[in-house]
Amino acid sequence: MNEPQDEHAAAAADVEAVEQANTAFYEALERGDLEELTGLWLPGEDLTVSCVHPGWPVLTGRGEVLRSYALIMANTEYIQFFLTDVGVSMTGDTALVTCTENILSGGPAEEGSSLGPLVGQLVVATNVFRRTPDGWKLWSHHGSPVLAETGEEEDEESPS
Repeated sequence: MNEPQDEHAAAAADVEAVEQANTAFYEALERGDLEELTGLWLPGEDLTVSCVHPGWPVLTGRGEVLRSYALIMANTEYIQFFLTDVGVSMTGDTALVTCTENILSGGPAEEGSSLGPLVGQLVVATNVFRRTPDGWKLWSHHGSPVLAETGEEEDEESPS
């Protein structure tokens, strides 16, 4: 009689574990911790992982994906992610996380400043995780920029 409750508890525990893996991914990026980030992706050369950064072509293969993150970390002085609209869907040993990345980032400091200019950006992301003996690991990340409406078209059409 407890089977439905047990299944529900197991599913809730899986969702929580996936949410924690997703959070760990963004926290490793914020800290610039490439070693931790590397451990969050599916291991092994026989497994194909993929990544699409906003404005980039598809990156395929663990080495290419991890090199892209090393490049981003080396050229980003500061980055912080505020995740909203987080949703988790699961089927078997695969989990899909969708979210909006509200990103605040900054490049190298300009002369005489301690911080570079900060830039805000919205990106919608899909992160796909696979269950492994070592926990949930990233299989794919896809980020697409959100094009903000400025209202300029409306201003141009209204009479002066």
